[in-house]
Amino acid sequence: MMSKNYLTLGVLLVLMGCAEPGSESDSSMTTTGAPDNLAQQPVSDLEPSSSGITKALYGDLHVHSKLSFDAWIFGTRATPDQAYEFAKGAMLEHASGLPMQLQRPLDFLAVTDHGTYLGMLEQMSDAESSVGNHPLSRSMRTAKTPEERDQVFNEILPRERGYIDFEDDLVDEGIIRSAWQEVIASAERHNDPGTFTTFIGYEFTAGGRAGENLHRNVIFKDSQVPDKPFTRVNADNNPENLWSWMDKLRSQGIESLAIPHNSNGSNGWMFEQTYRNSAPIDSVYSEVRMRNEPLVEITQVKGTSDTHPVLSTEDEWADFEIMDSTIGGNTIKSKPQGSYVREAYLTGLELSEKGVGNPYQFGLIGSSDTHNAAGSFVEEDFWSKTGLLDITPVQRGSVPDPDTGEFSVSKRQFWGASGLAGVWAKENTRASIYEAFRRKETFATSGPRMQVRFFATYEKQIKAIEGAEDVANAYDIGFSMGSDVAIAPGAEPQFLVSAMRDPLSAPLERLQVIKGWFENGKKQEQVFDVACASGEVNPATHRCDALPEAPAEDSCDVADGSSRLSTVWQDPDFNENTQAFYYVRALEVSTCRWSTWDAIRAGTKPNPMLPQKIQERVWSSPIWFST
Repeated sequence: MMSKNYLTLGVLLVLMGCAEPGSESDSSMTTTGAPDNLAQQPVSDLEPSSSGITKALYGDLHVHSKLSFDAWIFGTRATPDQAYEFAKGAMLEHASGLPMQLQRPLDFLAVTDHGTYLGMLEQMSDAESSVGNHPLSRSMRTAKTPEERDQVFNEILPRERGYIDFEDDLVDEGIIRSAWQEVIASAERHNDPGTFTTFIGYEFTAGGRAGENLHRNVIFKDSQVPDKPFTRVNADNNPENLWSWMDKLRSQGIESLAIPHNSNGSNGWMFEQTYRNSAPIDSVYSEVRMRNEPLVEITQVKGTSDTHPVLSTEDEWADFEIMDSTIGGNTIKSKPQGSYVREAYLTGLELSEKGVGNPYQFGLIGSSDTHNAAGSFVEEDFWSKTGLLDITPVQRGSVPDPDTGEFSVSKRQFWGASGLAGVWAKENTRASIYEAFRRKETFATSGPRMQVRFFATYEKQIKAIEGAEDVANAYDIGFSMGSDVAIAPGAEPQFLVSAMRDPLSAPLERLQVIKGWFENGKKQEQVFDVACASGEVNPATHRCDALPEAPAEDSCDVADGSSRLSTVWQDPDFNENTQAFYYVRALEVSTCRWSTWDAIRAGTKPNPMLPQKIQERVWSSPIWFST
């Protein structure tokens, strides 16, 4: 992991001026707080890319195939092989028969099926299998309607999450190991260095009885993997035990990282300030978590976890694709505090001030969490997430029921066509992309393939980056997104920020820097507009004076904007005695949301309870300044 460094050049958010995107054994916990039996091996010594030019690569690290218990119940029968073929550009048929195909292939993918019950549901469908005669197997085979499928899902879910007071007589370890070998073999078959990269992975599922989400995707660096996934059964539903297992594997030469997702549905559990046994976080916790979880998934189909309007009252764009219920409950509200990434960044600064390190110094990615084996990233072409349960506009509440005239109400209305993981890597290989993960030179998009660069510098004479030579120079004399920088006494950094539109999506409206800091015992944040399609930024308000006119409410016409926004920016309130973080957010002009497109195609008015427009966006990983 990257150590603190004194910068010799500015923070640079740059997009290369290319026309197409992408050009450019179980451990346990002690009762006093600190985990025992934790290996202390450092991860690979990864330095910034200081020679050669990195390019933007886009992928999805959260894809479910038929091997996931829930995807099978939802009707998905696509294999891991088919998921990889879809990512490479092939058409894949949805469980309903709908053809699904990407506008452009992805650069990398990981099929991350649930480790618990991996491959079990397919075997439950076979009456002759070892589990075929179980009562739940019989119920599952007769479930035909969405309601019946939902009922079976809710019967199996407590077992899958470990909330039963009896021995689970359904698990067959032989089936799980066999399915895991299928996952491995598929990833190995489709890995094509230089062209398309696959990662072996799975989803670790843990959480609370009320649906509090503590799920992670575990991604392995290369072909060295364990003989079976480590699941909530092994972990006693505690992610800290997952980290212990990962450290143990690391001591055996098996390198991996875990990526938390849907913190928005964790009810404050994801970014706590204590161990799971309620002991206060200490330096051991911070070191272990950062060693094993350098990234977080900030956006996906089940909502965006950047921030919440309750937490960021001065951020006009905070109310973006918010799904504020817990993951396992349709009506149980998820507490914002402890559930969103920006506040976690602030909490990390506070914990650092207390001398226990920063456990929340992670980079950002997006992914889909599709359970169709195929991510849907375009609002106009949205096939949702849960197979036969939400494929029609009536099911997802965007079109009224033709019999009743009423809109259905569920949390699926707050799902979206998101998101993608972006990395800046030298080449499209496992080694190069994984290094980008580790140094946190990553970014997240809500679907469109926007590009964003971010570097920091103490040099006084700098200019906006225009081409490849400028980018190479920035790597030589500056530090990119993901860096932890020691504050240089008597010097103030400059930031050069830049974003480029996706040529197949809408133009950009504005470019922003989001700052968070901890001062006088208080968490503080501020959003700065730094470049606008409409002209100059008002220096008094740090906002654009005038914005491009948004499309009319009854139209999906797209307003004018910019193909690229870039500037050199300096924090007007930089304090060399205060720890802070900065990250970049770039917004497109407003476009129609998937729910509006559904209504247009159906010839009905949009659901008035749902947003009609969406401002797609991209987020960079932060740069931290530490005293």
